[in-house]
Amino acid sequence: MKNSSKWLALLLVPVIAISLAACKPASGPREGELDDIIPKETVTLTVYSQLANFSGEQVGWFAKIMLDKFNVKLIIVKEDEGTFATRMESGDLGDIVIFGNDSDEYLQAVEAGLLYDWEEDGLLEEYGPYILKHMEKALEKNRNLSGGKLYGFGHNVGTSTDDHEAFFYRPDIRWDLYKKLGYPEVNTLEDFIPILEDMVALEPKSDTGGKTYGVSLFPDWDGNMVMFVKSTGALYGYDEFGFGLFDTKTQTYEHALKEDGMYLRALKFYNTLYQRGLLDPDSMTQTYDEMLEAYQTGAAFFNIFDWMASGAYNTEEHLKAGKAMLPLAAKDQKNIAYGLNIYGGNRIWTIGAKTDYPELCMAIINWLATPEGAMTNFYGPKGVTWDYDEKGRPYLTEFGEKALADSTVQMPEGWSGTFGDGNNQMNNTTWSQDAKNPDAKNGDTYNRNFWETRLNRPVSEIEQDWREWAKALDVNEYLKKNNHFSIKIGTTYSEAPKSDELLTIWNQVAEAIRSYSWRAIYAKTDAEYNQIVSEMIQKCKDYGYDQCVEFQQNEANRLKQLMEEASK
Repeated sequence: MKNSSKWLALLLVPVIAISLAACKPASGPREGELDDIIPKETVTLTVYSQLANFSGEQVGWFAKIMLDKFNVKLIIVKEDEGTFATRMESGDLGDIVIFGNDSDEYLQAVEAGLLYDWEEDGLLEEYGPYILKHMEKALEKNRNLSGGKLYGFGHNVGTSTDDHEAFFYRPDIRWDLYKKLGYPEVNTLEDFIPILEDMVALEPKSDTGGKTYGVSLFPDWDGNMVMFVKSTGALYGYDEFGFGLFDTKTQTYEHALKEDGMYLRALKFYNTLYQRGLLDPDSMTQTYDEMLEAYQTGAAFFNIFDWMASGAYNTEEHLKAGKAMLPLAAKDQKNIAYGLNIYGGNRIWTIGAKTDYPELCMAIINWLATPEGAMTNFYGPKGVTWDYDEKGRPYLTEFGEKALADSTVQMPEGWSGTFGDGNNQMNNTTWSQDAKNPDAKNGDTYNRNFWETRLNRPVSEIEQDWREWAKALDVNEYLKKNNHFSIKIGTTYSEAPKSDELLTIWNQVAEAIRSYSWRAIYAKTDAEYNQIVSEMIQKCKDYGYDQCVEFQQNEANRLKQLMEEASK
């Protein structure tokens, strides 16, 4: 094995039982006998994750699990401006490396030889047996993408092509305030604005006594465009696609700066909220954690992500007080839903070529792909936050219910910090939450919201009010029965690499769209807004925006063809 010399001194270790899955026959890959790679002395691994929201040492419950199972500490390096270029120049990306997409930077790393070949010396077969056996199509996609060599696999792998993921995007709104207003009709996106205005009038103070707003945003996840603006298009079946959006209903591409297009419509939506005093003025400068706190304390009433609003606000305390954030769709909405993709997504798990511990890295990623590892990644330690009942059905423990509703609760004795402190800061998934969990004897998926043990449990009065209004048990049933959805079929699509010249243009255009979009959101008048948008369009065209659009249109044609093939 490559770099095996450093392991010779580590092989004389006590037997440490690690259960990754049931052992296969002796002739096959070993899934339960990895004791030979567990170091005697604690090893520190660097995880460079372009998806991380945190830099520093992993702490809390996930740190304890990594230490107990693999005797490792993890140092997380998140993506900041220039991070990738600096690490490329150094020739060492890290031990475990997670890419935010499978195009330009990933392919640059492949070309530079900075990623470890998973099939060299049988690394995957020996230390990634669960991945090898259960993610064949995802591995095949990576092999094809990477010129015939295997360097990893994409996130959110599906177990079947017959279903779709749960609705990740949906408007959640303060249902108790909506009820007090008499359930006013919402025909389209802009109809939320006067409702949010009335809600702020009803409840002008948050739990902490601060001012309330309709929405609170943050800039950390901005990419080619402002994240919240482009993501609002998902409420109408649009998915981010380069500089613009891909309409899953018509399978057509719409560039970001199209007059009356979805991106500029959503941009104006947030500007109108600002002009009416309904947008948190700290949105452009605050961090993810500061934004999350706004929702946790009831300082904002509307959001488009399931996990950000209801997941942050719907604590036991709020529910007992008759308060909750729950889904409300405009009548013309077509929320995007992603078809389960057996080929995986574009956020790639890889191993750095310069690591001294390829076997250990592989074993960790493999464990995260097992049912136990996936469940732990999603919900915390087995036996503490979740487990299986006597019928083999997954359930959240009493503590797990509290922890998943309020990440600030302290972990029980034997663990450290709050539940939120311990979340896996690598911030990537192996399986889709809506993939089937083979350890669940009743056929449940990994998604707790649809577990048999949860759907039939008693709910609070405010949640019951929503169920009676929606005539549905959950958001999936509500959106589907009202035809509020548009499914994007999973394919093998990966974006083509860009030339150096186009990359330069692309980065200039991206910076212009981001900066001008935020300026437009904060415009005090319609006239000022229109002027800023006009400047943005002209500036982008001066940089070479039309070349970017031409590139993306070609990509859209390719994606449409792959979707048509997949649908057959």
